[in-house]
Amino acid sequence: MKISEQDVRQVAELADLKLSDAEVSRLRAELDGILAHVDKLNEVDTAGVEPMAQVLFDTGAGTTLRGDEPLPPLGNQAALANAPQPGAGYFKVPKVIER
Repeated sequence: MKISEQDVRQVAELADLKLSDAEVSRLRAELDGILAHVDKLNEVDTAGVEPMAQVLFDTGAGTTLRGDEPLPPLGNQAALANAPQPGAGYFKVPKVIER
């Protein structure tokens, strides 16, 4: 699959990024390389490979993850204790969306 400059510009617009023509060209080439690598990985025959449940570590027969245990909620006062600008029970933050 080839990525066009129009595709890069559309994704940049959705992410509210301002890209120069040089950046669009560089990103298009990088994304084409990534997709070419994924296409190459898709060519590998995995018919006899058993799916893995945990990919980060080798699990033994007795290995389990900790159980889910409900905890009491944090509460507004504790959540806002380290906030730089708390106000009226909420986090105050500067406006970041200009659209």
